[in-house]
This record gives sequence, C-alpha cells and structure tokens, in this order.
Amino acid sequence: MSDEGELDLNSLNDEELVQQVHDDLYDGLKEEVEAAVHILLGRGWAPYRVLTEALVEGMRIVGVDFRDGILFVPEVLLAANSMKAGMFILRPLLIATGAPRQGKMVIGTVKGDIHDIGKNLVGMMMEGAGFEVIDLGINNPVEKYLAAIEEHKPDILGMSALLTTTMPYMKVVIDTMKEKGMRDDYIVLVGGAPLNEEFAKAVGADAYCRDAAVAVETAKSYMARKHNQMAAG
Repeated sequence: MSDEGELDLNSLNDEELVQQVHDDLYDGLKEEVEAAVHILLGRGWAPYRVLTEALVEGMRIVGVDFRDGILFVPEVLLAANSMKAGMFILRPLLIATGAPRQGKMVIGTVKGDIHDIGKNLVGMMMEGAGFEVIDLGINNPVEKYLAAIEEHKPDILGMSALLTTTMPYMKVVIDTMKEKGMRDDYIVLVGGAPLNEEFAKAVGADAYCRDAAVAVETAKSYMARKHNQMAAG
C-alpha cells in the first residue's frame, strides 16, 4: 500500500473514516482496514467503539447483502478476513479493557461432514459481533462436542451440516446432551443448506439459522433473553 493511501485515510474526519472502514470491509481491503483501526485508536477511540461502530457495523452491512444475494461467499470471506485483521489488533486491547462480551460459542461441523465455509462465516461474523468463538473444525463426533462444552462452558453450541446424510447426527448430539441432563443449559443453533425450521424443531435445537447474519441476530436475541432471565432470577 502506498504512502498516499495512508495520508488519504489520515485526512478523513472520524465519521468519514468509519464510513471508509465499512467500504473497505465490503471490498475486502485488509491493509486499509488495519490502517484505519490504528488511526482511530490513535485518535483516542476506545477499542470497543472501534469494534462496534467500524468493524461490526461494516460486517452487518456485508451480512445483509450476503443474505439478499448481492454478495457471494468469496466476497464475504474476503470481508471476514479483513474484519479478522482488524480484530487481531483490537483483541488484546479489548481483553485489557474488559470490554463487554456478548457470550461464548462452541461451533463445529458434525461427524461425517467436511464442509466448513458456512461454519467459518458464522464463526467470523459471531466474533465480529463480540462473541468468543471456539471452532472445532469439521467431522466432529458427539464426544468432541461434549468435551468442548465441558472445557469451555459456552452459552451456545452451533452445529453445521451440508449433507442430508449427516444432518441426522445433530439429533445424536442433542439426544446425548438430554441423556446427560445438560441440554437445557445451552442454546443450540443449527445451520446448513439442507436444513430448515421443521428439522431444527424435530431434532430439538433452539433455532435454525439459514445464514451467518441470521445466526448472529438469533444468538444475540437468545443471549438478551438469558441475561433478562438471570436478572429476574
């Protein structure tokens, strides 16, 4: 990236710079996003404000256009990658300042299934929305989900499947959680191309998320409910 580009970003006021971050995220311009994050921090912005107003809002716009078929997976992955680069700068600062976390999620593709683009997108978008995400990768047997739940004590378990043959495995995981008396302690979200609302209900999941943007909204609304219940309790 040329020096002119850097000078260019520095010459923008805060509002213009945030708008520029949204545009650069949308276009998947990683270096520009990193530069803008540094500039905003240098201007005294709190890390949490940079995260929410610049990165999360930018990814929300990307998510909406992905949902509406204006953007496609390769473009969203580029945007998510740029977001990750910005997050990399902010994460240690957020931890140091004790910024509010939305919640924690364990996510993975189920046993027999090696598809991960959708899952990766959900993970990135959830991270962007302020969740801590533990990604188990692909081909996860029930034991691996249970071990991760035990170790990380998440609020949410996310399962993904892209094949009609692997979809039923979600029920195996949920049934095992029921047997162990732990199902009600977690929010279970499922997603993947062949799934639908009916399937999610049938296997005992809390919700079906048809894409990454929906997953973030669903997770946020469940967490808000959980916090309200805790406050009321």
